[in-house]
Amino acid sequence: MITFFVSLIILILGYIFYSRIVERIDGIDATRETPAYSMKDGVDYLPLPWWRIFLIQFLNIAGLGPIFGAIAGAMWGPVAFLWIVLGSVFAGAVHDYFSGMLSIKHRGLSITEIVGIYLGKGTKQLMRGFTVILMIIVGAVFIMGPAKILAGLTPGALSITFWVWVVFVYYLLATMLPIDKIIGRFYPIFGFALVFMALGLIIALFVKGYQIPELNLANITNFHSGADKFPIFPMLFITIACGAISGFHATQSPLMARCLTNEKYGRRVFYGAMITEGVVALIWAAIGMSFFGGIRELNDVMNANNGNAAFIVNEISNSLLGTLGGVLALLGVVAAPITSGDTAFRSARLIVADFLRVEQKSIKNRLLISIPLFVIGFLLTQIDFSIIWRYFAWSNQTLATVVLWTITVYLLKEQKFYWITLVPAVFMTAVITTYLMFAPEGFSLSKEISYSVGGAVSALALASFFVYRRAHKKIKVKQAAY
Repeated sequence: MITFFVSLIILILGYIFYSRIVERIDGIDATRETPAYSMKDGVDYLPLPWWRIFLIQFLNIAGLGPIFGAIAGAMWGPVAFLWIVLGSVFAGAVHDYFSGMLSIKHRGLSITEIVGIYLGKGTKQLMRGFTVILMIIVGAVFIMGPAKILAGLTPGALSITFWVWVVFVYYLLATMLPIDKIIGRFYPIFGFALVFMALGLIIALFVKGYQIPELNLANITNFHSGADKFPIFPMLFITIACGAISGFHATQSPLMARCLTNEKYGRRVFYGAMITEGVVALIWAAIGMSFFGGIRELNDVMNANNGNAAFIVNEISNSLLGTLGGVLALLGVVAAPITSGDTAFRSARLIVADFLRVEQKSIKNRLLISIPLFVIGFLLTQIDFSIIWRYFAWSNQTLATVVLWTITVYLLKEQKFYWITLVPAVFMTAVITTYLMFAPEGFSLSKEISYSVGGAVSALALASFFVYRRAHKKIKVKQAAY
């Protein structure tokens, strides 16, 4: 119990104190007109109250990741708490904050365009295609997850196929209509369900006397049943993404940057939403480690159900909250991925629109871009969910790494304290490179070789940055001389 509450306190303190440091480093101008006003189009650029934007941002980023990812991450044991807390405060929330604020500074541009501004045209072209594909994969993942849960609530009556089509129709409407018509209007309802789910479950856990494992020197070890195939580094850092740091968030922050009415709200919305998601991930990780009797037992249940976290969610919700509470809790779990899936497709539409320079006020233009995206998304739903999820996980963290390097270059150019993102950028470079070398869906190399390559690539990336910094300083000196 102590570890859980200490972790919760650190997350809260991180928002209270560290977020102000991040805001001070970035520098905000509360008098500057935001894109919500300067580029208002009534569809995507639209002023909204900050509290509503916060709720939308939270639901956008809180998909299956902080729930399914945290349960899967709990298989490694209490070390998962460490990654959720440190990742959220020092990496994820910083990543999300700058993603949103840079978009505000650049007329609400999508993250791919911002990457191009700071990392060059070649990187921009690569990231355009990469990010659109990632968004479609996210949409497909967040179609099948909710459909399976809803089918479980209606056994024998409504099939998975039926619910897939229901979710698809909703996604199409949410992607096409102005942001205040569905997303801005119904997300508060989904938010209440999600909040009920998280708070209700953790309270019930305490009331019923479950014991949450503590993080101590003896427990900083790999509890995963397949420890050799799933070492803590890098597997845990890929598995728990949305509850610590996630590249998907960088595609969502610009959506809300187009609606924010004042830069002073950026800290509450972007940093605050990530910390809130960290709390959700913390709760699910704690429940996962304790509900079945311990971490070993969680591994046994996950293995018996082929890693199906949806089964775990169903068991926990019904057992801790009863039938009615279980249904409400599951609706919260359904709402989370659905509200991420629709904005994933919306992000894809806007990224393509920015690339092609096609205005989106016209519904015809929105349809021309959206329909091909949905066709591809539907085709992806026919592929095994677990396969899509594995490729999504690595791609997601790769995008986060690229965005961290983008922010670092921005801070360097603006002569600001770039170490705040340089350190997590180097760390995440090691994570994604090692994973690519080691994982079955990668090159399946030995652990020793994978670690060596990951370390070498990270060192090379760091050295390249300092070479760039030296060149940048020389240019600045020459410019000053003139």
